[in-house]
Amino acid sequence: MTKKNAFNPALINDYIVQWLLDYATEAQVKGFVVGVSGGVDSAVTSTLCAQTGLPTLCVELPIHQAANQVNRAQEHIAQLQQRFPNVSSTRVDLTPVFEQFKQEVPSSSDEKAYFLSLANTRARLRMTTLYYLAGIHGRLVAGTGNKVEDFGVGFYTKYGDGGVDLSPIADLMKSEVYALGNYLQIPESIQLAAPTDGLFGDNRTDEDQLGASYDELEWAMREQEKGKQADTFTGRELEVFTIYQRLNRANRHKMEPIPICVLPVALS
Repeated sequence: MTKKNAFNPALINDYIVQWLLDYATEAQVKGFVVGVSGGVDSAVTSTLCAQTGLPTLCVELPIHQAANQVNRAQEHIAQLQQRFPNVSSTRVDLTPVFEQFKQEVPSSSDEKAYFLSLANTRARLRMTTLYYLAGIHGRLVAGTGNKVEDFGVGFYTKYGDGGVDLSPIADLMKSEVYALGNYLQIPESIQLAAPTDGLFGDNRTDEDQLGASYDELEWAMREQEKGKQADTFTGRELEVFTIYQRLNRANRHKMEPIPICVLPVALS
């Protein structure tokens, strides 16, 4: 499986930072709010925002979070604050809110649906908190989704981590995010950690959930963009391409505008 040629991280970095600064200036907002999870996407996004010179608030939002994820997030935030005087941080422990939510809503006999709904609820509680903080500080919520997640397999929560004001890295493949992260010198612990959404309170990785690695999914995304069909491939390539197509179809509702029932002229 081949990958796209390496890009120039210095040029990409400068372009995105200027894009963020221009957008914030045009929108007449004071800065950015970024949820920092301990993963590479949020580390890169928060570093890009910090480089604008505008106030950047890094927010920890633990909900029964694994200690290694918390440690990576705190390491990154500490490093970022040492490098950029415009970076501040806060921690909002949403665990009690999440537990109270579970007490107030009915459970389900469908265990899979129940735990998936609770996982998505975590993401939506975080989104609500980020928008609260953005509101009181007059800032924008910066999204942390990459191209494979946002436009390939739809690996995010609708109105959760998908609820943002702008998406600075959504045109970058995961491998490109890692390349940019290396250029930005984000902590090695983050660069080496297996990607995880941290929504289930266990050690499952993104690859465990998706059934394929990001490198494999990038390959499949590019092959589909070339117009390739499943019958072109065999073995693991066929397996990965099929996984990609299945997820792309199933999550299309996240990637397209909300359907609107447009009334005919005779009824309007």
